[in-house]
Amino acid sequence: MAKLRPGRCYKKLHRPYTRQSIHKPRKSYIKGAPKPRIAQYEMGTKKNYSKKLFLVSEEACQIRHNALESARISIVKHLEKQIKEFFVKLRIYPHHVFRENPLATGAGADRFQQGMRMSFGRPIGTAARIRIGQRIFEVQVDDENINVAKVALKRASHKLPAKCKILVE
Repeated sequence: MAKLRPGRCYKKLHRPYTRQSIHKPRKSYIKGAPKPRIAQYEMGTKKNYSKKLFLVSEEACQIRHNALESARISIVKHLEKQIKEFFVKLRIYPHHVFRENPLATGAGADRFQQGMRMSFGRPIGTAARIRIGQRIFEVQVDDENINVAKVALKRASHKLPAKCKILVE
């Protein structure tokens, strides 16, 4: 399998190119978009907690599904080690499909490669498009565990490509 390209290749928000074919409309659709690798969107015990903490984005960007999953895992692992009861929710879904036009290398590559002809690209992953001030993660805990939840959200923010702040309600 091909290596994953670095996150800086996909961080910026650009309007995605969408082929618009008048004569062959079926060419305008992305076929076979991969499923995101996010295992769960809600974790923990649902009950009425006294505090809600949010991880809020301070810049507009795209966050890939594997970055969201690694941030989710880091939050849950830290909270499970420290406290018994908590609730974590991932509030966004990666809808945007990334495409890549893979170019062959090596001997004889020019004989079977098309180059940029019909270069719509093959789907390689998904991402969530984030606005400024959008809430990414929600953590609910009791009053005595606020500092533990803040540390967990801080660790998760290091795994995301955007600058984030922690909001307490």
